[in-house]
Amino acid sequence: MGMEAWIGLGCIVGCLVLVQAGMHIAVALMLLSLFGVTMVIGIEPAGRMLASSSISSISSYLFGVIPLFVLMGLVVSVTSLGHDLFDAAGRILKRVRGGLGMATVIANAVFAACTGTSIASASVFTRIAVPEMERQGHTTRFSVGVVAGSSILGMLIPPSLLFIVFGVIANISIGALFIAAIVPGALMAVAFCATISLLAAFRPDFVFSHVGGHGGAPVIDDSDGDHPSAVVRLWQVVKPLVPVGILVFVVLGGIYGGFFTPTEAGGVGALAAIVIGLVRRELTLKKIWNVVLETGRVTASIVFLLMAAQIYSQMLTLSGLPMVLNDWMEASGLGLVGFLVLYLALLILLGTFLDSMSILLIVVPFALHFATGFNMDLIWFGVISIIAVEIGLLTPPLGLSCFVVKATLNRDDVTIRDIFVGSFPFFIAMVVVLALVAAVPSVSRLLL
Repeated sequence: MGMEAWIGLGCIVGCLVLVQAGMHIAVALMLLSLFGVTMVIGIEPAGRMLASSSISSISSYLFGVIPLFVLMGLVVSVTSLGHDLFDAAGRILKRVRGGLGMATVIANAVFAACTGTSIASASVFTRIAVPEMERQGHTTRFSVGVVAGSSILGMLIPPSLLFIVFGVIANISIGALFIAAIVPGALMAVAFCATISLLAAFRPDFVFSHVGGHGGAPVIDDSDGDHPSAVVRLWQVVKPLVPVGILVFVVLGGIYGGFFTPTEAGGVGALAAIVIGLVRRELTLKKIWNVVLETGRVTASIVFLLMAAQIYSQMLTLSGLPMVLNDWMEASGLGLVGFLVLYLALLILLGTFLDSMSILLIVVPFALHFATGFNMDLIWFGVISIIAVEIGLLTPPLGLSCFVVKATLNRDDVTIRDIFVGSFPFFIAMVVVLALVAAVPSVSRLLL
């Protein structure tokens, strides 16, 4: 292995160390990439490359999709749509054993189609679902585990910020990624519900605070009397779903039907979310101002990350490290399956101490060299990459979703260990779904 390849490898290791030490991922990527390029071609060419990368990496019209979907997600998160979804799902599943846990999963899945982030889902449903599940006889571990586990749907079910970042890095259609993720996302939600059903049947002591508990829907007062008509009951279920249905139809229906590009769908979705919030009288001027400021902060952070990823990718190419490792893989006879197993295992392992965005930015530019070399379908490759990265949200010691649940709940009687233990069955379900989607690529191509 030549000196340039050693420089590239050193930059990757150095980036992991700096990020783990607390440096912002974008700063670490830029500094070490600039250092690596300087060592290979000199300081002046490296400076020019950094300047051109900073401009070219964010000058496309495509990047308008980022602030628009961020705005839509933040608007939805400050309204009561999450509570309405939980209420509606609870009514549907009120007679099912463990139904309240399933209601949390379904509400989280639908909520994910409007927000695009797991952190928002974990925060919202910790406040909504955990107290109600405990009140209905569920154990605390199961309650927090369901919320932490199902929150990962926020980054898997489109629109998703991780899919946007992956599409930009891999230079593939974001709209196609969104559509490809629908079936795996729905499959993941079904797997979570099946996990809850199995736990309720075979481990009732884990699910219910007293064995024999039913765990149905929350007790809801009906304004139309103790025995409302079937039409009234149906409307009570459908009414909370109407605003969300409009958003999902506008965004995903517009993209799937070919009416909108992802950027246009983000704009229409953001406008629809604002209109819905105003009609429901849940958006004040103060809330709108806070949402706009937060949109700016999140967008600036993501754009900075993409600029760093661009020069990092160029550093890897100049170092020749991917070619060296490609030659090693051919000599070792590892092949496509071996590469895929190692790649997915690496993503899951990195998830134990890095956040999702950092993992994507560090690993994907490197892995794409091999994926294209093996002629992989990059849409499918993107889907399994996001699933593997999202598993890291439930793995200790970092487990970001688990820590968000802990911080939001802010209770001394609930430890971070309780949340990790409670979410472990959902970790297993995610690994099973990942193996299925990886083994059967057509699952992610059903709607394309």
